Amino acid sequence: MKRGVSLELTLTTPALLFPAISLLLLAYTNRFLVLAELVRKLNDEHKKNPNKNLSDQIRNLKKRIDIIKNMQILGVSSFFLCVLSMFMLFRERQFIANLVFGGALIFLMASLALLLRELFISIHALNIQLEDCKH
Repeated sequence: MKRGVSLELTLTTPALLFPAISLLLLAYTNRFLVLAELVRKLNDEHKKNPNKNLSDQIRNLKKRIDIIKNMQILGVSSFFLCVLSMFMLFRERQFIANLVFGGALIFLMASLALLLRELFISIHALNIQLEDCKH
């Protein structure tokens, strides 16, 4: 690998993330809406017939909703930083644009890491549900 080779950030580089981040935010919002509806349904059931299983499920869903909220915050922050890096490039502030774009990538990675965490929680909950079905 050659030393001294620098990669120049151009306006198109941050712009490439726009569709990916937009689709992620849409997917996160859909997950959030499905979970919110499920919480409402389980809460109504729990009010009619309180039981520990429903309580545990609602607690699990609340944890997942909190994670999704943080995923959305990080995704929007990443999007914002992409736009800011483009603005810095427009203003010919290359070094600041590079730093801001790096921040955008870090926020995007953190958002994706939370997505993995939420998926594992979701899979675990489904496996518990499937075990209940066996009995």
